[in-house]
Amino acid sequence: MIENYSILAIIPARGGSKGLSRKNILPLLDKPLIAWTIEAAGKSKYIDKYIVSTDDDEIANIASSFNCEVPFLRPKHLASDEASSINVIKHSIDFFKSNGTTFNYTILLEPTSPLRDSEDIDSAIEILFSNKDKADSIVGVSKVEATHPAFDVKIDKKGFIQPYNSKKFNILRRQDIEQLYFFEGSVYISLTDVLLDKESFYHERTLPYVVPRWKSLEIDELVDLIVAEALLKKKDLLNRQVFNE
Repeated sequence: MIENYSILAIIPARGGSKGLSRKNILPLLDKPLIAWTIEAAGKSKYIDKYIVSTDDDEIANIASSFNCEVPFLRPKHLASDEASSINVIKHSIDFFKSNGTTFNYTILLEPTSPLRDSEDIDSAIEILFSNKDKADSIVGVSKVEATHPAFDVKIDKKGFIQPYNSKKFNILRRQDIEQLYFFEGSVYISLTDVLLDKESFYHERTLPYVVPRWKSLEIDELVDLIVAEALLKKKDLLNRQVFNE
């Protein structure tokens, strides 16, 4: 709780996965992937309740073994490839509402972002609350660097490269390009009422929570898991580098 506002964190983890089978419970160093997000939520200073929403008994049992509440098994129609995140969130909110419990704020924490930690969650909450007169939500973003559109090309029908967003090649220095950001997926926070009304975290009253590039990694493929292990082993060094920049 922060300033008498209650906060619910939802960790969605369905059993199916298109890219990397059973990725939510694959081992990452010494624990299952989902455990990294559960532990980050558990260490937050402000989250009042954190749950895993899953359709899968094995995931539910693993989440419970890491002291995370699994108050229900998600209906199968909310665990398909077509199921939307907002409907999964609504299902959790409605579950607690039907039991007489409401939360002022709702947080979505994807288990595929294991490099996000409790400090990130709490910093995002603090930024949102310090701007609550003008903002209703905050989402994680990270700076577009090597894949910036200024460096992109396309291949024409004859097999030659062409500039993607201009008529001629203009190779710019990285420090000269316009700063762009992408949605990196590690944290989403919103006033619950606004989230239900907008059915989105993204709107005109959404703030950015800027995440360093190394923390923005999402686990979609096996290579991502391998990279995440390497980054976690050097996490203290990476954190010191960010602090000293």
